[in-house]
Amino acid sequence: MKRDLSFVSHGVRCAAWHLPAENEALAGPHGRPCVVMAHGFGGTRDSGLLNYAEGFAEAGIDTFIFDYRGFGDSDGTPRQDVSVRRQRQDYHAALAAARRLPGVDPHRIVLWGVSYAGGHALVVAAQDTRVTAVVSLTPVTDGLASLAHVVRHAGVGRLLRLAGHGMWDTARALTGRSPHHVPVVAEPGTLAMMGVPDAQEICSSFAGPTFRNEVCARAALKVGLNRPSAFLGRLACPILVQIGTKDRIAPAGAARRAAREAGRWGELREYPVDHLDVYAGPGQQRALADQLAFLSRVLKPTRSP
Repeated sequence: MKRDLSFVSHGVRCAAWHLPAENEALAGPHGRPCVVMAHGFGGTRDSGLLNYAEGFAEAGIDTFIFDYRGFGDSDGTPRQDVSVRRQRQDYHAALAAARRLPGVDPHRIVLWGVSYAGGHALVVAAQDTRVTAVVSLTPVTDGLASLAHVVRHAGVGRLLRLAGHGMWDTARALTGRSPHHVPVVAEPGTLAMMGVPDAQEICSSFAGPTFRNEVCARAALKVGLNRPSAFLGRLACPILVQIGTKDRIAPAGAARRAAREAGRWGELREYPVDHLDVYAGPGQQRALADQLAFLSRVLKPTRSP
């Protein structure tokens, strides 16, 4: 049963859910392990993440799911502004909040992220060496590779259109006007940050009531600057990288390289799915099964003698 909570990140209230473990299967001397979860580009905690969190709870793992500042039920302005820097700050604040949860072992905290957050989780784990492990699902690990991926699938024209909208939104921000938004997902050939076939139908299968299919267009100008792969050499914990071989948004090749560059810490799993297929249905179930197998190993408690 999820519990509504909140925490503060840089002076702003962030909304969160805590799902306590349903059993003590992985409990140790200091409590139960906990997975800290956040959504990807423009997503909200009520959009598919519970499908994973409920599986973790059944396995004896607490989960802490939060909305970034400016998204979902969290406070903060401007609304729907995808800022890599702020989102990573929110992850750090959520980590601190999860470590204070009653019954949670602060020494066994896992970072879980999907899409953009799959990259954030790698960076935050590199910055916080107390993190036990990372689950990185269909991650964006290299912004430049992502831009090249967009060009291959949608052509340079779409990239130029998004850049134009991004510059217009930036100009509005500099002059104190309201943000200019573009859709997060839409059908290929239409203006959106992500062009996915059957986008509306797929999103309706998992999107929650707080999800808004729009973000500030300025985000398009910052994609190439998002380079989580640059932090891989600083990782000191196991990571599970899960990629979709048919992914039109997050390039599988870049994620494979990330898993290799993580060396002995990296574990790779591949699935014949597209980017949005991991939130519900068979793709989600396969990804969850591999996550549970991974977490059961890395979160095994150390028993007192």
